[in-house]
Amino acid sequence: MDEDDLEMTDRAEPRVPLRSVLISMVAFWVCYFLLATLRSYLIGFDFQEEMMARRVVVIIASMAVTVLLWLLLRGFDNRRLWIRFAVAFVAALPASLLMGVINIEVFRDVEQRAVNRITEEQGVRVRRDDSGNILVDVPQVPRKEDLDPALPPSVLKALDEAKQREAARAETDAESGDVLDEGEPIVIDQQMQRNMLWVQLTDIALGRYFLLLAWAALYFAMTQAEHARVAERREGEYRRAAKAAELKSLRYQVNPHFLFNTLNSLSALVMVGRAEQAEAMIQTISTFYRRSLTGDPVGDIPLAEEIEMQRLYLQIESVRFPDRLRTVIEVPKDLENARIPGMILQPLIENSVKYAVAPVNRPVTIFISALEEYGRLVITIADNGPGGPEKKRESDDRDGCGIGIANVRSRLETRFGKDVSLVSGDTGHGWRTVIRMPLVRNSREG
Repeated sequence: MDEDDLEMTDRAEPRVPLRSVLISMVAFWVCYFLLATLRSYLIGFDFQEEMMARRVVVIIASMAVTVLLWLLLRGFDNRRLWIRFAVAFVAALPASLLMGVINIEVFRDVEQRAVNRITEEQGVRVRRDDSGNILVDVPQVPRKEDLDPALPPSVLKALDEAKQREAARAETDAESGDVLDEGEPIVIDQQMQRNMLWVQLTDIALGRYFLLLAWAALYFAMTQAEHARVAERREGEYRRAAKAAELKSLRYQVNPHFLFNTLNSLSALVMVGRAEQAEAMIQTISTFYRRSLTGDPVGDIPLAEEIEMQRLYLQIESVRFPDRLRTVIEVPKDLENARIPGMILQPLIENSVKYAVAPVNRPVTIFISALEEYGRLVITIADNGPGGPEKKRESDDRDGCGIGIANVRSRLETRFGKDVSLVSGDTGHGWRTVIRMPLVRNSREG
């Protein structure tokens, strides 16, 4: 991932997927529908089929209102949580009132039919006068505990108030000696009707208000989870970007270091008049760099390609040491497609040339081998030179601007983590470095 990709990731606002939002709404209101239907059956309301059909209409309308609430809330997805809750508390109020109005209108005719049936069963007749007042004719106002609880709250309240007026009037008539007229209708004027409608609307709206707040809390939880997921993904992307940058840095140390050494060798050839050998070295250096610079600096390459690069390097050095440098390479055919970091062997082989071949006047052989061991790739770089303490090699590398074993170890650990090992030391008859890493095959070849 490059810097542009990271900037785009930073600018991207975490959003709960639309599909998840809709599923949460449907699940929420379907659950409410099932609970309301169960309650209706347990209480024993009449007109169950008609009520269920209207309840479906109310649930669909509730979902639509919830969508409108969500469209408002999503504009505050990246604000502080307390601001989002404040918006939800305010916005849910008109939404719940709208849902209450819808509920009353949808169930109005069923409620009226239920009232008519119940009043007939209890000997109560409800009618309207020319002024729009509701007149309730009862032989005697029943006690509250004798009323059918299925009556609408407005009727229950009117009858309760009528009972209280009847008791007060009876007490007054008893004191004055008058006889109580029976059968006088209870009058529910338009103001009382409006008050009772507001009471009914408030009762329904409060229930819907808390339902909307419950869904808003669910949505906020989904949003927080999405924020956490995006933050985790960004952290992973930054971690991978940092890892890639470290790999690039370590990888780019190899080419300048190699160029520095080969130019020194080329200069030495020119100074002693070995023009043909210098020309051959220049051609080989050109081929080496053309191949090494065209690949991905942080990507893996097949082991066969890495070995071929080292062959070119050894050809370059063989111009300097034609009688001293010998090479033995043993790589099984089935491991040629194993993936390893590019130029990972370069510093190790260069160390063998520097510390084993250059200091002596006898032939020195550099061995390169690979094998599979318990599902891991084992690569060995060895020589039969004079050997020497490892601390001296590392100290000489630092003093000579070298990179050596430390670079190889850092690149391997950056690429594979702790699932690698690098052991390097004097064998008593030369120097050997053994690398163990995960065996990763070329994906194109399985």
